[in-house]
Amino acid sequence: MAGPRLRLIDIGANLTDLMFHGIYNGRQSHTSDIDGVLQRAYNSGIEKIIITGGNLTDSREALQQVAADERLYATVGCHPTRCLEFEQQQPGSSGEGYFQDLLSLITSNPGKVVAVGECGLDYDRLQFCPKEVQVKYFERQLLLAEKTRLPLFLHCRNSFGDFMGIMKRNRAAFNGGVMHSFDGTLEEAREAVNFGLYIGLNGCSLKSAQNLDVVKSIPIGSMLLETDAPWCEIRPSHASASLVSTHFPCRNRDKWEPGMSVKGRNEPRNILQVLEVVASLKGMDQGDLAEQVYKNTCTLFRWTL
Repeated sequence: MAGPRLRLIDIGANLTDLMFHGIYNGRQSHTSDIDGVLQRAYNSGIEKIIITGGNLTDSREALQQVAADERLYATVGCHPTRCLEFEQQQPGSSGEGYFQDLLSLITSNPGKVVAVGECGLDYDRLQFCPKEVQVKYFERQLLLAEKTRLPLFLHCRNSFGDFMGIMKRNRAAFNGGVMHSFDGTLEEAREAVNFGLYIGLNGCSLKSAQNLDVVKSIPIGSMLLETDAPWCEIRPSHASASLVSTHFPCRNRDKWEPGMSVKGRNEPRNILQVLEVVASLKGMDQGDLAEQVYKNTCTLFRWTL
């Protein structure tokens, strides 16, 4: 007999990405299959999906998408590597117009926008946005959280010291948050948890043996699960691959068939694989872990259990 159905929420999926419309590197490889991606997710036990807003355009597109489906929600914000957009919208400005546009999106979509972000720091990709610009507009987006009292959907790459310094300096401005796609050290995980942040785990959190040791140390009361689709799948080369027991049929994008996943393109139903790995690392029943993570997620995003 099958066990009880898992209750799952993918807290971070980039469903506005053109890959979900069959476009890869500017070339159409197959027809749009976003409806099939969503249906496969719902059939796998996913009750809600939060679509990540990576900039103003993404956030607008995400809100168009979530309006038609009560199971979809969105974040609104600007990824650190795209923060030059604050000033490019109105050259010579302080980014106030861009800020106000983000704020308007949030306030005009109550209940559908559940977090400010994706915001934070990324010092691995300074070629896209200088450090000082990232810092300036990370702090500016914390004002969005203060004005709206929404939690934060956070990004941190090779920048933990500056990141936590900003978070601590602005502690009164926000009401909780999650470090999305966490791949930091054991010490960083402990500091983030002690500060009161949740830790978002996906395939990028499970690449190396060191990553797995960090995940083992994270309290289950501080964990959230995600896919970051179409990115961050668990690949065969990852240290976690041997702990995955669920595999879905897929095809290369040029040989895709309706109903199939696309090889190399992550999608929300693969959160089941993340759950399997984390449950194995924690020595837990998958259902018990899923239920705790579900409660954590509802607590952060203020959903009724």
